[in-house]
Amino acid sequence: MAEVIKNRYEFVILFDVENGNPNGDPDAGNMPRFDPETGVGLVTDVCLKRKIRNYVETVKEDQMGYRIYIKDGVPLNRSDAEAYRELEVDDKTIKDKKKKDPDVDRKIRDFMCSNFYDIRTFGAVMTTFVKAALNCGQVRGPVQLGFARSVEPVMPQEVTITRVAITTEADAEKKGTEMGRKYIIPYGLYRAEGYVSANLARKVTGFTEEDLELLWTAILNMFEHDHSAARGKMSVRELIIFRHDSEMGNAPAYKLFDAVTIERKNPDMPARRYSDYEVTVRQEQIPDGVTCIRRS
Repeated sequence: MAEVIKNRYEFVILFDVENGNPNGDPDAGNMPRFDPETGVGLVTDVCLKRKIRNYVETVKEDQMGYRIYIKDGVPLNRSDAEAYRELEVDDKTIKDKKKKDPDVDRKIRDFMCSNFYDIRTFGAVMTTFVKAALNCGQVRGPVQLGFARSVEPVMPQEVTITRVAITTEADAEKKGTEMGRKYIIPYGLYRAEGYVSANLARKVTGFTEEDLELLWTAILNMFEHDHSAARGKMSVRELIIFRHDSEMGNAPAYKLFDAVTIERKNPDMPARRYSDYEVTVRQEQIPDGVTCIRRS
């Protein structure tokens, strides 16, 4: 059986987009998300977790212990019901079961954590009240991500396109093409920061060393099986990992994040590729008890 992680981690993900829309905003006509005050581009944590989930689902193919809880086409209560069946209860008998066995809630939670990788990793709210009230509890996952922000302000562009596929017969009698629009960012380098809590892994979900290595692999490859014309060329360029020597950590997270600096090599020219930037980890700012690992 794989060993639960014993070290705290922080990490920085650097990824870029070229001529694409990394994360459209439904409230703004699906244009790229950005901070209106600064022009800095945004990608939500939900978007990044979706890519990680998709990669794990692709490579593991519903292997035991590595299924995905939040996935396309599978209602949550269908997965919740599996835990109830495992304990041979339903929404009507669960109260009586709890009176006889005070550990029922923990057993349900442990079943969900052991079977679903994304619950074991990110946590989940596993309560549904559709027809049958299924309550598998709430789990706070050891791995947390923040919004990704572009290193510099981005310049979203609306590109007009033409297509020869006409929507209706009536329109086909009048015209031979139709107009369309898509949003792109010519280039943007994004930075996301994340955390891995060994304490929560030990106490709650049982997140293991094998799970951790799969997480790093999924982050590095999360765009490799997700290419589309709308997203353009997206790539994870580097994963910078800070490994603490202890479960509770040896330094505040912000100090480690501050050690990672990104500067444009030529301030007079707009960046259009990753090589236009210099990424530096200032080793003198990393305290004792913390090891920096750079993966790409």
